This record gives sequence, C-alpha cells and structure tokens, in this order.
Amino acid sequence: MSMQITKIAQQARKASRVAATLSPSQKNELLRAMADQLLEQKTAIQKANQKDLKQAEKKKLSVAMIDRLRLTDKVIAEMAQGLREVAELPDPVGQVVTQWTRPNGLQVSRVRIPLGVIGIIYESRPNVTVDAAGLCLKSGNAVVLRGGSEAIHSNLLLGKLLRKVLEASKFDPHMIQVIPTTDREAMKALVQQVKYIDLMIPRGGSQLMEWMMKHSKVPVVKHDKGVCHVYVDEAADLKMAEEIILNAKAQRPGVCNAAETLLVHERIAPNFLPQAAKRLMERGIELRGDPLTKKLVPQAKKATEQDWGTEYLDLILAVRVVPNLEAAIAHIQKYGSLHTETIVTEDTAHAEIFINRLDSSGVFWNCSTRFNDGGQLGLGAEIGISTTKIHAFGPMGLEELTTMKFVVKGNGQVRT
Repeated sequence: MSMQITKIAQQARKASRVAATLSPSQKNELLRAMADQLLEQKTAIQKANQKDLKQAEKKKLSVAMIDRLRLTDKVIAEMAQGLREVAELPDPVGQVVTQWTRPNGLQVSRVRIPLGVIGIIYESRPNVTVDAAGLCLKSGNAVVLRGGSEAIHSNLLLGKLLRKVLEASKFDPHMIQVIPTTDREAMKALVQQVKYIDLMIPRGGSQLMEWMMKHSKVPVVKHDKGVCHVYVDEAADLKMAEEIILNAKAQRPGVCNAAETLLVHERIAPNFLPQAAKRLMERGIELRGDPLTKKLVPQAKKATEQDWGTEYLDLILAVRVVPNLEAAIAHIQKYGSLHTETIVTEDTAHAEIFINRLDSSGVFWNCSTRFNDGGQLGLGAEIGISTTKIHAFGPMGLEELTTMKFVVKGNGQVRT
C-alpha cells in the first residue's frame, strides 16, 4: 500500500511541473472541457452516486450526511458551472504582487507561483472532488484527492472523467489523482510523502484534525469544524435577527458555515426567543437550551456542557441567554472553533467591539454566517475554509493555493 501511494505522489510531483507551465488559456480551455464532460456524463455520475447512497442508507448515515453525498441534477450543474466560473477568474500564477528598487539599483519583485502538489482529505461531499481539482489546476498545482469511503464510487468516476479531459488534450493526467482505496493505511502513507507533497488540506471533523496532527509529516492547513455563533444583541432589530438565525441554521444545516449556537442578550430574550424558537421548531429544528432558555421556551431540551462546543451539521441548535456583550464574546472565545461569528445589532459601538475582540476567520455584522464562503465573498470557488491562521485563514481561493518567490534583476551588482 505504501509503495502504491508513493508512486501516486511521485506522479503528482512530475505532473506538477507541467501544471506550473500551463498558460491561462490552456487552463481555462481544460476547465470548460471538464464542465462539458460532467454534463455529458450526468447519467453515469448518478449511477455511481447511487451505489454510494445505497451504502450510506445501509450504514444509517444521518440525513445531513446523505444530503451532502447526493449528486442531483442541480448539484452536477453547479459543479460544471463552478468549473466555468473558475475559468473566468484572474490567473494568479505569475502575478507580480509588489516590486521596488534598492539603492544599489537591484530591482526586486514578489511573484506568485504554484505551491506544487496539494493533498486533500475530505469527507462525504463528492462535489469537493471537482471543486478542488478545478482550483488546483487553475492555480498551477497537481492534486491528490482522498475522499471519504462513503463517496468512493462517485469520487473515482469524477476523477476519471477529469483525467480523461487532460489525456484528450495531451497533458499529463496525473495532475489530478484520486486515491483508489478506502484503506486507512493509504491515508497514513499519503500524509507522510514529504518529498513529493507540499501541503495537506484536511476537510472534516475534529477526529480527522486530531488524526492529521498526529500522523502528518507534510505541512497542514486545517479546515476544522464550524462551531459558528449568532449573537442577538440588546440593540438588535428583532425581525432581522429572526431571519438571520433561521437562514444561518436551517437553509443548509449540514455545512460548516451553518450556525450551531444562538446567544441572546437577556434584556431582549423574553420578546425574541419565544417567537424565534417557534419559527425554528416549525422548520424541524431541535433546540437545546440553558435554564433561562428553557424557562422561555419549555419545548427546548436541556443543554449539556458538550453542546456548546458541538458541530451538529444537523437540525439542532444550542441556545444560551447571556447577560451582556462581554459574556457573549467570552462564550465564543471558550467554545468556538475560529470559523464564523455574527452579531445582530443596531449599535455600531457594540458591533465594533465584537468585530475587534473576536479573531475567527469570519466575523460578521447583521448578516448570516452562511456568507463565509469563497463564492459569496467574491473569491470565486473555494477549496474550503481554513481555521489555521498560518498561510491562509478563512475561505481559500486561488491566491491561497499559491506562494510567492522573490525575483531580483540586476546589472552586475556584487555584495561588498
């Protein structure tokens, strides 16, 4: 197994040198051809996906997990559109970020270059296979993808279709590779390929992150759990707050930027919580509250200490009544995962305190946590949302898949 993974990594390293030399027009043509291929092969993709869905039902995976796994006509169309949108984005490779001239006449510049080979480990969502491959290709990188066992049939076929486009265009197909086994030992071998892989990006829950920290010898940018908070301040517009928490929790509960905890200022809780809870429960959301919440919403279940730090990815919401803004900030600092926090308030001073005191990857004012997304923030597609502060923090778009080198031009200068 180790030898097989080493061979895949070696092939990726060789292919990365080709990927780095592709022109913007070549990359864009490949991405559009890949989009066409997905739509042409929709029936085959859904047939492979059905195998995964049947296995998921047998294993009794959660409704949210199955939702993330399912490749509907809409999802396939969105994957294809995502590739086309990436093709329209500015190419970061070769971009001169800054330049200056030294007193001795040396011309110094910093230029964007690909990272090289990126390894991505992810769970459940086979659309990540396409999104990640497209972003890595556009940024001039080779990619090795290791999806979850629950999506193995979907991922293998998607990888095969993307590689087919590379082969048809006479480019090295090893620019995009999907690990062909669900064996855990393959994943362990992958994260130790320090000679061939430049960066590992894991996307998953806390268990995956802990495993990566223990086993990976390759540098890691974590895309950890999203314990996202919505705080409704005493100066909030309560109707706005209702709409924001309903969207943040219920629009798509199985994603990392969905809200998991609602914090409510005690002064407005009696007016806000009963009505907001009614609307949330009408959407099938189970509430788990502290004693003050339960007093105002008797239908809520009693929250435990574990609830405050849990990423449910499901129709469950933890709710706590807090005495003030400081208590809300303290709660988030204690239980949050540095993903996304929102304050709902009409008080500018309170909003500024919230924004300045919290150092999560996304800190929002009067809008849903669901906007912490590369596409929504204008980055185009994203490879995920980093909760690691080094290298990249927040949604990782094309620029975050590059690094920079110094280019120095002289006319005979020597150091004295």
